[in-house]
Amino acid sequence: QVQLVESGGGLVQAGGSLRLSCVASGSDFNFDHMAWYRQAPGMQRELVASINSGGVSYSLNSVKGRFTISRDIDKNTVYLQMDNLNVEDTAVYYCYADTGYGGGYGRGTQVTVFS
Repeated sequence: QVQLVESGGGLVQAGGSLRLSCVASGSDFNFDHMAWYRQAPGMQRELVASINSGGVSYSLNSVKGRFTISRDIDKNTVYLQMDNLNVEDTAVYYCYADTGYGGGYGRGTQVTVFS
């Protein structure tokens, strides 16, 4: 069973930075696709950024130039460096990983940005 453990969330002032980490485990297959989603109160969960094993990445338009996704394949870890945060980035951030045969979400980590 795929297990994902996020860390790095917290409370930060607008303009500040946070770095989220997520370690994936529980599969005999490589985690080809890893991503970060977020869900703000009253809103649907949205894809923030994703990256595959070849390093090809995608980012939501509203975070381009501020957020950077990266991964360490050997450690089954994905990171989200978030710079110049604003209050609209406040949400629970969820890690997602998929082997191509199945995947899942972590429990989430809260990011709160105050002005």
